[in-house]
Amino acid sequence: MNAPNESAADEVMCQCSGTTRGELQKYFERGMDMDAISQWTGALSGCGGCEWDIADFLKELAEQQKKGV
Repeated sequence: MNAPNESAADEVMCQCSGTTRGELQKYFERGMDMDAISQWTGALSGCGGCEWDIADFLKELAEQQKKGV
């Protein structure tokens, strides 16, 4: 869980690699898909516990992008 002063971008989404929400968003905005993000960051390549959370987050980002948010 995040410390009270920690921003959402600093939230660690993958405990195995330490990949944060902000890093995932940055790579998504550069056009990377889940596989490319995994190869670049190491996320999704450990225990697999983050797979659904990251997939949901990337889906949310794609929907926001589609709406132009």
